[in-house]
Amino acid sequence: MDRRPGVEEATRIIVTVDDDRRVRDSMQAVMESAGHTSLVFASAEEFLQSGTLARATCLIADIRMPGIDGLELQRRVRLERPQLPVIFITAHDDEDIRLKALEGGAVDFRCKPFDAADLLDTIEEALSEPLRKRDTDE
Repeated sequence: MDRRPGVEEATRIIVTVDDDRRVRDSMQAVMESAGHTSLVFASAEEFLQSGTLARATCLIADIRMPGIDGLELQRRVRLERPQLPVIFITAHDDEDIRLKALEGGAVDFRCKPFDAADLLDTIEEALSEPLRKRDTDE
């Protein structure tokens, strides 16, 4: 059995779905600077059609996007990958949406702009959590 804390960094694929190109570019730079593989998508539809969901180790998504919004994306992701950590980023801090996201299983909900180091810490914690759950289930 693999007892490493979290997922091996070389296999980490952090996906960002955001309709703002500047955010996608920034997130890609942050993730790659931390040693993660970073894939970015301009829409939930693009991400869902890409076949990347099966390989993703963490999903970072905007809440408000044209077409499928972040909450609907989370719902769809949960159907196929219920343990995939989902982190929301948004420019619109809405308490009702925040509660829906967290009740739907999101590990975090951040307002833009946010601290990149804090986000990376949250990702590390989220990637370690599933292994802890599996280890205690055995």
